[in-house]
Amino acid sequence: MTTPDARRVKAYLLGLQEALCQQLSAVDGATFVEESWRREAGGGGRSRILRGAVFEQAGVNFSHVHGEALPASATAHRPELAGRSFEAMGVSLVVHPQNPYVPTSHANVRFFIAEKPGAGAVWWFGGGFDLTPSYGFAEDAVHWHRTARDLCQPFGEDLYPRYKKWCDDYFFLRHRNEQRGIGGLFFDDLNTPDFDRCFAFMQATGNGFTDAYLPIVERRKEMAWGERERAFQLYRRGRYVEFNLVWDRGTLFGLQSGGRTESILMSMPPLARWEYDYQPEAGSPEAALSDFLRPRDWV
Repeated sequence: MTTPDARRVKAYLLGLQEALCQQLSAVDGATFVEESWRREAGGGGRSRILRGAVFEQAGVNFSHVHGEALPASATAHRPELAGRSFEAMGVSLVVHPQNPYVPTSHANVRFFIAEKPGAGAVWWFGGGFDLTPSYGFAEDAVHWHRTARDLCQPFGEDLYPRYKKWCDDYFFLRHRNEQRGIGGLFFDDLNTPDFDRCFAFMQATGNGFTDAYLPIVERRKEMAWGERERAFQLYRRGRYVEFNLVWDRGTLFGLQSGGRTESILMSMPPLARWEYDYQPEAGSPEAALSDFLRPRDWV
């Protein structure tokens, strides 16, 4: 059994934010603008935003918040956290590309620990990454999911199918009865007696994101597109907004715990649109998306 070490996790997360920004900047040619922020109740973070030629907007956030007590919404679901001080830290990333043929993507890795004198710490890791295409390409989906499977395999054959299903279930718009994207990995409450092994899996997830995503960006970023594709991309971004504001637990926790609103909502696309009772033309690439998003075994 290894003791949880929040300082080691924080050092990794700061380095991960740096590495992600460098890799995304290298693809786009633009640079991130950074803004540091402080949370009055304890902690803070640094938000980085890029607006470029390949990525209409990309955000990579690091946050580390702490306090003497959790919001009531958290302790209602986890009563063992009542009366404990807490630390929550993580890196979150959302990329909204210019080209409609390049999929939107999201990644997040995080660590939570709550403590009180005379009792053992309550801690866990969470995270994952998911892909949200407007236009589906099977070779992209296969690459994405094989990369996810490969990073899971050293930790157990059962992890990829379990965390893939969790991702499919989590990124589901219940009010629309449709998937947000083609999924990937999602895990939460990762806590075993071996802290180091849990930490290693969280690192594998964070480090594996660009291996999964950037080859797809390179493959699609030069494809020609026009007003039709742009209109559909903005329409699909509306679904992204709906999920984040209605269902996403991270958004809710961030807002309820007093996080910086501007940083929490950096996941929103710079532009989106809604159209009443939109129906794509039968047989069109836009109509094909619904079937493409249905969960399946891509590997």
